Amino acid sequence: MDDNNTYKTIMLCYPPGKLYQRGEDRSQGNIEDSSATSMRACNDLGYAAAILLKLGYCVYLKDYQTERLSQKDLFHDIAQNNIGVVVISVTNATIFEDIALANLIKEKYGCTLILKGSIFYNAEVQMLELLDLDSVDFLIGGEIDSVIGELVEYIYKDGVSIKDINNIYYKDNDGVMKPTKFHVWNENLDEVPFPARHMMNNSLYVRPDTNDPMATIQTSRGCPSKCIYCLSPDISGKKVRFRSPQNVFEELKECYEVYNIKNFFFKADTFTINDKWVKELCELIIHSSLYKNIQFTANSRVRPLKQETLVLMKKAGCFTIAFGFESGSQNTLDKIKKGTSVEENLRAAKWAKRAHIPLYGFFMIGFPWETRSDIDKTIKHIFEINADFIEIHIALPYYGTKLYDLCKQSNTLSGSTIGNDYFHSNTTGTKYVSKDDLIRIRKRTLLKYYLRPMYIIKKIGGSITNPKVIKNYIHYGMKLLKN
Repeated sequence: MDDNNTYKTIMLCYPPGKLYQRGEDRSQGNIEDSSATSMRACNDLGYAAAILLKLGYCVYLKDYQTERLSQKDLFHDIAQNNIGVVVISVTNATIFEDIALANLIKEKYGCTLILKGSIFYNAEVQMLELLDLDSVDFLIGGEIDSVIGELVEYIYKDGVSIKDINNIYYKDNDGVMKPTKFHVWNENLDEVPFPARHMMNNSLYVRPDTNDPMATIQTSRGCPSKCIYCLSPDISGKKVRFRSPQNVFEELKECYEVYNIKNFFFKADTFTINDKWVKELCELIIHSSLYKNIQFTANSRVRPLKQETLVLMKKAGCFTIAFGFESGSQNTLDKIKKGTSVEENLRAAKWAKRAHIPLYGFFMIGFPWETRSDIDKTIKHIFEINADFIEIHIALPYYGTKLYDLCKQSNTLSGSTIGNDYFHSNTTGTKYVSKDDLIRIRKRTLLKYYLRPMYIIKKIGGSITNPKVIKNYIHYGMKLLKN
Protein backbone atom coordinates (compact mmCIF):
# COMPACT_ATOMS: atom_id res chain seq x y z
CA MET A 1 0.00 0.00 0.00
CA ASP A 2 1.18 3.52 -0.73
CA ASP A 3 2.56 5.47 2.24
CA ASN A 4 -0.22 8.06 1.93
CA ASN A 5 -2.78 5.33 2.74
CA THR A 6 -5.09 6.33 -0.10
CA TYR A 7 -6.71 2.91 -0.34
CA LYS A 8 -10.00 2.44 1.45
CA THR A 9 -10.67 -0.47 3.81
CA ILE A 10 -11.83 -3.83 2.44
CA MET A 11 -14.84 -5.35 4.21
CA LEU A 12 -15.14 -9.14 4.32
CA CYS A 13 -18.52 -10.28 5.62
CA TYR A 14 -21.21 -12.84 6.12
CA PRO A 15 -24.32 -10.67 5.70
CA PRO A 16 -27.24 -10.52 8.17
CA GLY A 17 -29.83 -13.28 7.85
CA LYS A 18 -30.45 -16.93 8.65
CA LEU A 19 -27.52 -19.11 9.65
CA TYR A 20 -25.83 -20.89 6.75
CA GLN A 21 -22.41 -22.51 6.42
CA ARG A 22 -21.27 -19.82 4.01
CA GLY A 23 -17.65 -20.95 4.12
CA GLU A 24 -18.49 -24.34 2.63
CA ASP A 25 -17.66 -24.92 -1.03
CA ARG A 26 -20.64 -27.11 -1.80
CA SER A 27 -23.45 -27.92 0.67
CA GLN A 28 -23.60 -24.55 2.50
CA GLY A 29 -25.86 -26.15 5.09
CA ASN A 30 -28.91 -24.53 6.64
CA ILE A 31 -27.99 -24.45 10.34
CA GLU A 32 -31.31 -23.28 11.73
CA ASP A 33 -33.34 -26.10 10.15
CA SER A 34 -30.76 -28.80 10.86
CA SER A 35 -31.31 -31.28 13.66
CA ALA A 36 -27.86 -31.19 15.27
CA THR A 37 -25.40 -28.84 13.55
CA SER A 38 -23.56 -25.77 14.80
CA MET A 39 -22.04 -22.89 12.85
CA ARG A 40 -18.47 -23.37 11.65
CA ALA A 41 -15.83 -20.68 11.58
CA CYS A 42 -15.70 -18.16 8.71
CA ASN A 43 -12.39 -19.49 7.37
CA ASP A 44 -13.03 -18.19 3.85
CA LEU A 45 -13.08 -14.65 5.25
CA GLY A 46 -10.15 -15.47 7.54
CA TYR A 47 -7.99 -16.67 4.63
CA ALA A 48 -8.86 -13.57 2.59
CA ALA A 49 -8.06 -11.29 5.54
CA ALA A 50 -4.67 -12.93 6.12
CA ILE A 51 -3.68 -12.48 2.48
CA LEU A 52 -4.87 -8.86 2.25
CA LEU A 53 -3.16 -7.92 5.52
CA LYS A 54 0.06 -9.43 4.21
CA LEU A 55 -0.25 -7.18 1.14
CA GLY A 56 -0.64 -4.16 3.40
CA TYR A 57 -4.33 -3.43 3.04
CA CYS A 58 -6.72 -2.35 5.80
CA VAL A 59 -9.32 -5.07 6.44
CA TYR A 60 -12.62 -5.13 8.32
CA LEU A 61 -14.05 -8.64 8.92
CA LYS A 62 -17.42 -9.43 10.47
CA ASP A 63 -19.86 -12.34 10.53
CA TYR A 64 -23.15 -10.46 10.83
CA GLN A 65 -25.39 -13.52 10.49
CA THR A 66 -23.79 -15.48 13.35
CA GLU A 67 -23.52 -12.43 15.61
CA ARG A 68 -27.22 -11.88 14.93
CA LEU A 69 -26.56 -8.33 13.77
CA SER A 70 -28.82 -6.37 11.46
CA GLN A 71 -28.60 -4.60 8.12
CA LYS A 72 -28.50 -1.35 10.09
CA ASP A 73 -25.35 -2.59 11.87
CA LEU A 74 -23.75 -3.44 8.53
CA PHE A 75 -24.50 -0.02 7.06
CA HIS A 76 -23.17 1.69 10.20
CA ASP A 77 -19.90 -0.23 9.88
CA ILE A 78 -19.50 0.66 6.20
CA ALA A 79 -20.00 4.33 6.97
CA GLN A 80 -17.72 4.39 10.02
CA ASN A 81 -14.79 2.39 8.64
CA ASN A 82 -14.03 4.08 5.32
CA ILE A 83 -15.05 0.95 3.36
CA GLY A 84 -14.23 0.98 -0.35
CA VAL A 85 -14.62 -2.71 -1.28
CA VAL A 86 -17.23 -5.10 0.14
CA VAL A 87 -16.80 -8.87 -0.24
CA ILE A 88 -19.97 -10.84 0.58
CA SER A 89 -19.84 -14.63 1.01
CA VAL A 90 -23.06 -15.96 -0.54
CA THR A 91 -24.90 -19.29 -0.71
CA ASN A 92 -27.17 -20.99 -3.21
CA ALA A 93 -30.09 -20.63 -0.80
CA THR A 94 -29.60 -16.95 0.11
CA ILE A 95 -28.40 -15.57 -3.21
CA PHE A 96 -31.45 -13.39 -3.91
CA GLU A 97 -31.32 -11.77 -0.46
CA ASP A 98 -27.53 -11.35 -0.75
CA ILE A 99 -27.84 -9.59 -4.11
CA ALA A 100 -30.64 -7.34 -2.82
CA LEU A 101 -28.32 -6.28 0.00
CA ALA A 102 -25.47 -5.69 -2.46
CA ASN A 103 -27.73 -3.43 -4.50
CA LEU A 104 -28.50 -1.35 -1.40
CA ILE A 105 -24.81 -1.06 -0.53
CA LYS A 106 -23.98 0.15 -4.03
CA GLU A 107 -26.85 2.65 -3.98
CA LYS A 108 -25.97 4.09 -0.54
CA TYR A 109 -22.17 3.95 -0.55
CA GLY A 110 -20.94 3.25 -4.08
CA CYS A 111 -18.55 0.51 -2.89
CA THR A 112 -16.90 -1.94 -5.25
CA LEU A 113 -18.88 -5.16 -4.74
CA ILE A 114 -17.50 -8.70 -4.88
CA LEU A 115 -19.71 -11.74 -4.34
CA LYS A 116 -17.94 -14.97 -3.45
CA GLY A 117 -19.61 -18.38 -3.59
CA SER A 118 -19.55 -21.79 -5.22
CA ILE A 119 -22.72 -20.85 -7.11
CA PHE A 120 -20.46 -18.78 -9.38
CA TYR A 121 -18.01 -21.55 -10.17
CA ASN A 122 -17.94 -21.75 -13.97
CA ALA A 123 -21.63 -20.84 -13.83
CA GLU A 124 -24.03 -21.49 -16.68
CA VAL A 125 -25.18 -18.40 -18.57
CA GLN A 126 -28.87 -19.19 -18.00
CA MET A 127 -28.28 -19.29 -14.24
CA LEU A 128 -26.52 -15.91 -14.18
CA GLU A 129 -29.36 -14.46 -16.23
CA LEU A 130 -31.70 -15.21 -13.31
CA LEU A 131 -29.73 -12.81 -11.10
CA ASP A 132 -29.79 -9.02 -10.95
CA LEU A 133 -26.05 -8.37 -11.04
CA ASP A 134 -26.15 -4.75 -12.23
CA SER A 135 -24.62 -3.47 -8.96
CA VAL A 136 -22.07 -6.27 -8.62
CA ASP A 137 -18.56 -5.74 -9.99
CA PHE A 138 -16.93 -9.18 -9.61
CA LEU A 139 -17.92 -12.78 -8.85
CA ILE A 140 -15.47 -15.20 -7.21
CA GLY A 141 -16.32 -18.82 -7.93
CA GLY A 142 -13.09 -20.52 -6.87
CA GLU A 143 -11.11 -20.75 -3.65
CA ILE A 144 -10.98 -17.19 -2.32
CA ASP A 145 -7.40 -17.40 -1.07
CA SER A 146 -6.12 -18.01 -4.61
CA VAL A 147 -7.99 -15.00 -6.01
CA ILE A 148 -8.53 -12.20 -3.51
CA GLY A 149 -5.00 -10.78 -3.45
CA GLU A 150 -4.72 -10.36 -7.21
CA LEU A 151 -8.27 -9.05 -7.49
CA VAL A 152 -7.80 -6.31 -4.89
CA GLU A 153 -4.45 -5.41 -6.46
CA TYR A 154 -6.30 -5.02 -9.76
CA ILE A 155 -9.01 -2.84 -8.17
CA TYR A 156 -6.60 -0.53 -6.36
CA LYS A 157 -3.45 -0.65 -8.45
CA ASP A 158 -4.52 -2.00 -11.85
CA GLY A 159 -1.28 -3.96 -11.71
CA VAL A 160 -2.49 -7.12 -13.45
CA SER A 161 -4.79 -7.94 -16.35
CA ILE A 162 -8.24 -8.92 -15.09
CA LYS A 163 -8.30 -11.73 -17.66
CA ASP A 164 -5.27 -13.31 -15.95
CA ILE A 165 -7.06 -13.73 -12.61
CA ASN A 166 -8.51 -17.25 -12.61
CA ASN A 167 -11.88 -18.46 -11.34
CA ILE A 168 -13.75 -15.15 -11.45
CA TYR A 169 -16.33 -13.21 -13.47
CA TYR A 170 -15.74 -9.56 -14.35
CA LYS A 171 -17.77 -7.01 -16.31
CA ASP A 172 -16.72 -6.09 -19.82
CA ASN A 173 -17.19 -2.59 -21.29
CA ASP A 174 -20.83 -3.42 -22.06
CA GLY A 175 -21.53 -4.46 -18.46
CA VAL A 176 -21.76 -8.18 -19.30
CA MET A 177 -20.29 -10.69 -16.84
CA LYS A 178 -17.40 -12.54 -18.48
CA PRO A 179 -15.61 -15.58 -17.06
CA THR A 180 -11.86 -15.99 -16.81
CA LYS A 181 -10.20 -19.40 -16.74
CA PHE A 182 -11.72 -21.91 -14.31
CA HIS A 183 -10.50 -25.33 -13.13
CA VAL A 184 -7.20 -23.85 -11.92
CA TRP A 185 -6.13 -24.63 -8.35
CA ASN A 186 -3.36 -23.79 -5.94
CA GLU A 187 -1.24 -26.93 -5.69
CA ASN A 188 0.86 -25.91 -2.68
CA LEU A 189 -1.55 -25.37 0.21
CA ASP A 190 1.30 -24.97 2.70
CA GLU A 191 1.93 -21.57 1.11
CA VAL A 192 -1.51 -20.30 2.12
CA PRO A 193 -1.31 -18.29 5.38
CA PHE A 194 -3.39 -19.43 8.33
CA PRO A 195 -6.77 -17.67 8.65
CA ALA A 196 -6.53 -14.31 10.45
CA ARG A 197 -8.21 -15.56 13.61
CA HIS A 198 -7.36 -12.39 15.51
CA MET A 199 -9.98 -10.72 13.29
CA MET A 200 -12.58 -13.49 13.72
CA ASN A 201 -14.95 -13.71 16.69
CA ASN A 202 -13.88 -17.24 17.59
CA SER A 203 -16.43 -17.52 20.41
CA LEU A 204 -19.23 -17.67 17.81
CA TYR A 205 -18.16 -21.07 16.48
CA VAL A 206 -18.65 -23.82 19.02
CA ARG A 207 -18.63 -27.55 19.49
CA PRO A 208 -22.31 -28.59 19.58
CA ASP A 209 -22.23 -30.72 22.71
CA THR A 210 -20.08 -28.53 24.96
CA ASN A 211 -20.40 -25.02 23.47
CA ASP A 212 -16.62 -24.65 23.69
CA PRO A 213 -14.95 -22.66 20.88
CA MET A 214 -14.11 -24.86 17.87
CA ALA A 215 -11.80 -23.85 15.04
CA THR A 216 -12.09 -25.14 11.49
CA ILE A 217 -8.84 -26.47 10.01
CA GLN A 218 -8.79 -27.07 6.25
CA THR A 219 -6.60 -30.16 5.89
CA SER A 220 -7.02 -30.84 2.18
CA ARG A 221 -9.01 -29.86 -0.88
CA GLY A 222 -10.40 -31.83 -3.78
CA CYS A 223 -12.25 -35.13 -4.08
CA PRO A 224 -11.81 -37.99 -6.58
CA SER A 225 -15.36 -39.30 -6.05
CA LYS A 226 -18.06 -39.09 -8.71
CA CYS A 227 -21.20 -38.53 -6.62
CA ILE A 228 -23.80 -37.09 -8.98
CA TYR A 229 -25.20 -34.56 -6.48
CA CYS A 230 -21.91 -32.97 -5.39
CA LEU A 231 -20.07 -29.96 -6.83
CA SER A 232 -16.86 -30.53 -4.89
CA PRO A 233 -14.83 -32.34 -7.62
CA ASP A 234 -15.72 -29.55 -10.05
CA ILE A 235 -15.00 -26.69 -7.65
CA SER A 236 -11.96 -28.11 -5.85
CA GLY A 237 -10.73 -30.64 -8.40
CA LYS A 238 -10.72 -34.42 -8.64
CA LYS A 239 -7.18 -34.59 -7.27
CA VAL A 240 -6.83 -34.39 -3.50
CA ARG A 241 -4.41 -31.59 -2.58
CA PHE A 242 -3.06 -32.15 0.92
CA ARG A 243 -1.44 -29.75 3.28
CA SER A 244 1.55 -31.37 4.94
CA PRO A 245 0.76 -32.90 8.36
CA GLN A 246 3.41 -30.59 9.87
CA ASN A 247 1.70 -27.50 8.43
CA VAL A 248 -1.68 -28.58 9.85
CA PHE A 249 -0.03 -29.32 13.19
CA GLU A 250 1.49 -25.82 13.29
CA GLU A 251 -1.97 -24.31 12.80
CA LEU A 252 -3.33 -26.47 15.63
CA LYS A 253 -0.52 -25.23 17.87
CA GLU A 254 -1.25 -21.61 16.99
CA CYS A 255 -4.95 -22.04 17.79
CA TYR A 256 -4.17 -23.72 21.10
CA GLU A 257 -1.33 -21.49 22.26
CA VAL A 258 -2.47 -18.10 20.93
CA TYR A 259 -6.27 -18.35 20.94
CA ASN A 260 -6.83 -21.01 23.63
CA ILE A 261 -8.93 -23.10 21.21
CA LYS A 262 -8.96 -26.78 22.12
CA ASN A 263 -11.59 -28.20 19.76
CA PHE A 264 -11.26 -28.56 16.00
CA PHE A 265 -13.21 -29.50 12.89
CA PHE A 266 -10.87 -30.96 10.28
CA LYS A 267 -12.41 -29.81 7.02
CA ALA A 268 -11.81 -32.19 4.13
CA ASP A 269 -14.08 -33.93 1.66
CA THR A 270 -12.65 -37.24 2.79
CA PHE A 271 -10.31 -36.95 5.75
CA THR A 272 -9.27 -40.62 5.88
CA ILE A 273 -8.58 -41.14 2.17
CA ASN A 274 -4.82 -41.35 2.87
CA ASP A 275 -4.23 -43.39 6.02
CA LYS A 276 -0.48 -42.64 6.01
CA TRP A 277 -1.21 -38.90 6.06
CA VAL A 278 -3.70 -39.33 8.93
CA LYS A 279 -1.21 -41.46 10.84
CA GLU A 280 1.53 -38.83 10.53
CA LEU A 281 -0.75 -36.05 11.78
CA CYS A 282 -2.04 -38.15 14.68
CA GLU A 283 1.51 -39.09 15.67
CA LEU A 284 2.51 -35.41 15.67
CA ILE A 285 -0.36 -34.68 18.06
CA ILE A 286 0.30 -37.70 20.29
CA HIS A 287 3.99 -36.84 20.69
CA SER A 288 3.41 -33.20 21.55
CA SER A 289 2.08 -30.96 24.29
CA LEU A 290 -1.29 -30.96 22.50
CA TYR A 291 -1.87 -34.61 23.40
CA LYS A 292 -4.94 -35.00 25.63
CA ASN A 293 -5.39 -31.22 25.53
CA ILE A 294 -7.20 -30.97 22.19
CA GLN A 295 -10.02 -32.85 20.47
CA PHE A 296 -11.19 -32.95 16.87
CA THR A 297 -13.94 -34.13 14.54
CA ALA A 298 -13.82 -34.90 10.82
CA ASN A 299 -15.93 -35.94 7.85
CA SER A 300 -15.01 -39.09 6.02
CA ARG A 301 -16.12 -41.77 3.58
CA VAL A 302 -16.75 -45.42 4.34
CA ARG A 303 -14.28 -46.32 1.56
CA PRO A 304 -11.31 -46.23 1.75
CA LEU A 305 -11.14 -46.76 5.49
CA LYS A 306 -9.03 -48.82 7.89
CA GLN A 307 -10.04 -49.80 11.39
CA GLU A 308 -6.56 -49.05 12.73
CA THR A 309 -6.84 -45.49 11.36
CA LEU A 310 -9.94 -44.91 13.48
CA VAL A 311 -8.23 -46.35 16.56
CA LEU A 312 -5.29 -43.97 16.11
CA MET A 313 -7.63 -41.02 15.52
CA LYS A 314 -9.40 -41.80 18.77
CA LYS A 315 -6.09 -41.87 20.63
CA ALA A 316 -5.12 -38.51 19.12
CA GLY A 317 -8.38 -36.93 20.32
CA CYS A 318 -11.15 -37.63 17.79
CA PHE A 319 -14.48 -36.97 19.52
CA THR A 320 -16.80 -37.68 16.55
CA ILE A 321 -16.57 -38.82 12.97
CA ALA A 322 -19.18 -38.11 10.29
CA PHE A 323 -19.92 -40.38 7.34
CA GLY A 324 -22.08 -39.65 4.33
CA PHE A 325 -23.85 -43.01 4.34
CA GLU A 326 -26.55 -41.48 2.09
CA SER A 327 -28.74 -44.51 1.43
CA GLY A 328 -29.72 -48.00 2.50
CA SER A 329 -30.73 -48.87 -1.04
CA GLN A 330 -27.88 -50.36 -3.05
CA ASN A 331 -29.74 -49.33 -6.20
CA THR A 332 -29.54 -45.70 -5.08
CA LEU A 333 -25.90 -45.95 -3.95
CA ASP A 334 -25.01 -47.30 -7.38
CA LYS A 335 -26.99 -44.67 -9.28
CA ILE A 336 -25.57 -41.73 -7.32
CA LYS A 337 -22.10 -43.21 -7.99
CA LYS A 338 -21.22 -43.20 -4.32
CA GLY A 339 -18.70 -45.99 -4.88
CA THR A 340 -19.73 -47.75 -1.67
CA SER A 341 -22.08 -50.47 -0.53
CA VAL A 342 -24.67 -50.93 2.19
CA GLU A 343 -22.36 -53.52 3.77
CA GLU A 344 -19.46 -51.04 3.82
CA ASN A 345 -21.71 -48.50 5.55
CA LEU A 346 -22.44 -51.00 8.30
CA ARG A 347 -18.78 -52.00 8.56
CA ALA A 348 -17.61 -48.36 8.93
CA ALA A 349 -20.20 -47.80 11.66
CA LYS A 350 -19.07 -50.96 13.46
CA TRP A 351 -15.41 -49.91 13.28
CA ALA A 352 -16.17 -46.43 14.64
CA LYS A 353 -18.07 -47.93 17.56
CA ARG A 354 -15.25 -50.38 18.27
CA ALA A 355 -12.86 -47.42 18.37
CA HIS A 356 -15.30 -45.67 20.76
CA ILE A 357 -15.72 -42.71 18.40
CA PRO A 358 -19.24 -41.23 18.45
CA LEU A 359 -20.79 -41.39 15.00
CA TYR A 360 -22.64 -38.78 12.95
CA GLY A 361 -24.53 -40.20 9.96
CA PHE A 362 -25.75 -38.23 6.94
CA PHE A 363 -28.47 -39.62 4.71
CA MET A 364 -30.31 -38.45 1.57
CA ILE A 365 -33.74 -39.26 0.19
CA GLY A 366 -35.65 -37.99 -2.81
CA PHE A 367 -33.57 -38.94 -5.85
CA PRO A 368 -35.76 -38.91 -8.98
CA TRP A 369 -35.86 -42.70 -9.45
CA GLU A 370 -36.55 -43.57 -5.81
CA THR A 371 -39.68 -45.50 -4.92
CA ARG A 372 -41.13 -45.74 -1.46
CA SER A 373 -39.30 -49.08 -1.18
CA ASP A 374 -35.91 -47.39 -1.77
CA ILE A 375 -36.69 -44.78 0.87
CA ASP A 376 -37.93 -47.41 3.35
CA LYS A 377 -34.60 -49.23 2.93
CA THR A 378 -32.79 -46.01 3.86
CA ILE A 379 -34.99 -45.51 6.93
CA LYS A 380 -34.31 -49.09 8.00
CA HIS A 381 -30.58 -48.53 7.38
CA ILE A 382 -30.59 -45.45 9.61
CA PHE A 383 -31.78 -47.52 12.56
CA GLU A 384 -29.41 -50.39 11.69
CA ILE A 385 -26.39 -48.09 11.77
CA ASN A 386 -27.72 -46.49 14.98
CA ALA A 387 -25.39 -43.47 14.88
CA ASP A 388 -25.13 -41.08 17.81
CA PHE A 389 -26.44 -38.24 15.63
CA ILE A 390 -28.11 -38.19 12.22
CA GLU A 391 -29.29 -35.77 9.58
CA ILE A 392 -31.53 -36.50 6.61
CA HIS A 393 -31.28 -34.28 3.54
CA ILE A 394 -33.68 -34.11 0.63
CA ALA A 395 -31.78 -34.44 -2.65
CA LEU A 396 -30.99 -31.00 -4.08
CA PRO A 397 -29.99 -30.72 -7.76
CA TYR A 398 -27.40 -27.95 -8.09
CA TYR A 399 -26.67 -26.43 -11.47
CA GLY A 400 -23.75 -28.25 -13.04
CA THR A 401 -24.38 -31.66 -11.45
CA LYS A 402 -25.54 -34.85 -13.12
CA LEU A 403 -28.39 -34.92 -10.61
CA TYR A 404 -29.67 -31.67 -12.11
CA ASP A 405 -29.66 -33.25 -15.57
CA LEU A 406 -31.48 -36.35 -14.29
CA CYS A 407 -34.14 -34.28 -12.52
CA LYS A 408 -34.63 -32.26 -15.69
CA GLN A 409 -35.02 -35.43 -17.76
CA SER A 410 -37.50 -36.92 -15.29
CA ASN A 411 -39.53 -33.69 -15.04
CA THR A 412 -39.06 -33.50 -11.28
CA LEU A 413 -37.59 -29.99 -11.18
CA SER A 414 -39.78 -27.35 -9.60
CA GLY A 415 -38.85 -23.77 -10.42
CA SER A 416 -35.33 -22.39 -10.16
CA THR A 417 -32.46 -24.44 -8.78
CA ILE A 418 -31.22 -21.44 -6.81
CA GLY A 419 -32.72 -20.06 -3.62
CA ASN A 420 -33.06 -23.56 -2.12
CA ASP A 421 -31.29 -25.82 0.37
CA TYR A 422 -31.29 -29.46 1.47
CA PHE A 423 -34.40 -28.93 3.60
CA HIS A 424 -36.30 -26.92 0.97
CA SER A 425 -35.47 -28.69 -2.27
CA ASN A 426 -36.44 -27.39 -5.70
CA THR A 427 -37.96 -30.65 -6.90
CA THR A 428 -41.51 -32.00 -7.00
CA GLY A 429 -40.19 -35.07 -5.21
CA THR A 430 -39.32 -38.30 -6.97
CA LYS A 431 -41.25 -39.81 -9.87
CA TYR A 432 -43.10 -41.90 -7.27
CA VAL A 433 -43.04 -39.95 -3.97
CA SER A 434 -44.19 -36.34 -3.66
CA LYS A 435 -42.08 -33.60 -2.09
CA ASP A 436 -44.63 -33.16 0.70
CA ASP A 437 -44.34 -36.87 1.49
CA LEU A 438 -40.53 -36.62 1.52
CA ILE A 439 -40.72 -33.76 4.02
CA ARG A 440 -43.14 -35.75 6.21
CA ILE A 441 -40.93 -38.86 6.03
CA ARG A 442 -37.86 -36.85 7.04
CA LYS A 443 -39.58 -35.22 10.00
CA ARG A 444 -41.23 -38.44 11.19
CA THR A 445 -37.96 -40.38 10.97
CA LEU A 446 -35.96 -37.74 12.87
CA LEU A 447 -38.55 -37.61 15.66
CA LYS A 448 -38.81 -41.39 15.88
CA TYR A 449 -35.02 -41.69 15.96
CA TYR A 450 -34.20 -39.02 18.54
CA LEU A 451 -37.21 -39.65 20.82
CA ARG A 452 -36.48 -43.34 21.38
CA PRO A 453 -36.43 -43.90 25.16
CA MET A 454 -33.23 -45.95 25.00
CA TYR A 455 -31.51 -43.27 22.91
CA ILE A 456 -32.45 -40.54 25.40
CA ILE A 457 -31.39 -42.66 28.38
CA LYS A 458 -28.05 -43.46 26.72
CA LYS A 459 -27.32 -39.81 25.92
CA ILE A 460 -28.32 -38.48 29.32
CA GLY A 461 -26.59 -41.34 31.14
CA GLY A 462 -23.38 -40.87 29.18
CA SER A 463 -23.27 -37.20 30.12
CA ILE A 464 -24.47 -37.36 33.70
CA THR A 465 -21.21 -35.88 35.01
CA ASN A 466 -21.33 -32.96 32.59
CA PRO A 467 -24.43 -30.77 33.07
CA LYS A 468 -23.33 -28.48 30.21
CA VAL A 469 -23.54 -31.34 27.72
CA ILE A 470 -26.97 -32.39 29.02
CA LYS A 471 -28.16 -28.80 28.68
CA ASN A 472 -27.00 -28.71 25.06
CA TYR A 473 -28.66 -32.04 24.27
CA ILE A 474 -31.91 -30.59 25.61
CA HIS A 475 -31.35 -27.46 23.49
CA TYR A 476 -30.95 -29.48 20.30
CA GLY A 477 -33.89 -31.67 21.29
CA MET A 478 -36.11 -28.62 21.59
CA LYS A 479 -34.77 -27.32 18.27
CA LEU A 480 -35.65 -30.65 16.65
CA LEU A 481 -39.20 -30.48 17.97
CA LYS A 482 -39.56 -26.87 16.86
CA ASN A 483 -38.38 -27.62 13.33
